[in-house]
Amino acid sequence: MKTTSTLRRAGIALLAATTLTALPTTGATAAPVRGGDTGWHGAWAASPQAATAPFAPNWSTAGFDDQTVRQTVRVTTGGTRARIELTNRYGNTPLRITGATVARTAEAGAVRPGSVRALTFGGRGSVTIPAGGTLLSDGVPFRTGALESVTVTLYLAGPTGPATFHHFAGATSYRAAGDHRADVAGTAFTETDSSWYYLSGVEVSGGPHSARRDGIVTFGDSITDGVGATPNADNRYPDELAERLAAAGSPRAVLNHGIGGNQVTNDVTWAGEKGIARFKQDVLTEQGVGTVILLEGINDIGGSGPAFPGGPTPEVSVERLIEGHRTLIRQAHARGIKVIGATLTPIKGSFYFTPENEAKREAFNTWVRTSGAYDEVVDFDRAVADPADPDRILPAYDSGDHLHPGDAGYRAMAEALDLDEL
Repeated sequence: MKTTSTLRRAGIALLAATTLTALPTTGATAAPVRGGDTGWHGAWAASPQAATAPFAPNWSTAGFDDQTVRQTVRVTTGGTRARIELTNRYGNTPLRITGATVARTAEAGAVRPGSVRALTFGGRGSVTIPAGGTLLSDGVPFRTGALESVTVTLYLAGPTGPATFHHFAGATSYRAAGDHRADVAGTAFTETDSSWYYLSGVEVSGGPHSARRDGIVTFGDSITDGVGATPNADNRYPDELAERLAAAGSPRAVLNHGIGGNQVTNDVTWAGEKGIARFKQDVLTEQGVGTVILLEGINDIGGSGPAFPGGPTPEVSVERLIEGHRTLIRQAHARGIKVIGATLTPIKGSFYFTPENEAKREAFNTWVRTSGAYDEVVDFDRAVADPADPDRILPAYDSGDHLHPGDAGYRAMAEALDLDEL
């Protein structure tokens, strides 16, 4: 459920939309383009991260060489045209995309017959993305509906080096040796992983929301990213929110910019740049966004302890965490984006729980509820807490680690949001 951008920071390239019909063999080098980008709306997004493998091996550290990567995402709003965003934000060398396609999703790495559309970049079938750069493909006629899954396939003919990726996808990605970007069957895709690579957004145009600024970004850490939800089931709280909106007859873009382990105030080697830094690139560049939901801070509180993966990060006071949120609010308001602040969910029984951390969590939540700093507040803490022990997640909502909700907990969080406030 993610999207892309119009004018990103220096070094990011946006390419004008054109129609595609075939896979040209000539290449293009990404170059900045400004203007002529109206009518597009984010439909899916994922926040990029530098290559890392903190818990188990993945494909990011070695990258790719003469391989095809197939990735499936679910868009949250529909249209008649589509384009993708690819990023080399954390690459050290230029990234060559030899070719790319978009198609309707089938099962186990397959796509639906007759649905494969080749993507172009400035009218050409291949493109080079500079180190640190991000670009958009040209637009292609491709009708999508809200909550429909689409599959993006990238062919990488040469060695890429370490790959910019999104670590926790909660979805299966597929890899094949050689060029299989146009395959309908999934038989060549014999390797699987649970991250997204280079793909950071899908945008649509021609739908009912193309001219509106009513998209929603959910910004945060693993609880926004969906850790604890059933894989490949789209049960993260932003997914559940998108489903509520669609069921109410008003489907809207809900773009998930959570990163597992992320902090508001500290960079984390395996969990991305601090929130106050990445917010500009991940949120403020999104097309058609009018609201952001801020749920982040539990890793700032718990990260200074020995249980934090990769080792402790600098201790963060409640005052510093509050100032971090005020920074995010100022950044959003400067772009006319409404901010909904969320309380931090319970941690009792988890590896983060100490009396000191709980006192910080409660003090921060009191500030969220009473400060008036946000435009609106959603009380996720109370939505998932056990009434018999409010410092603990209700067992029916607990994924099992007493920190991350499971499917039912994420559904309860989505239901706690007032759709009128959005």
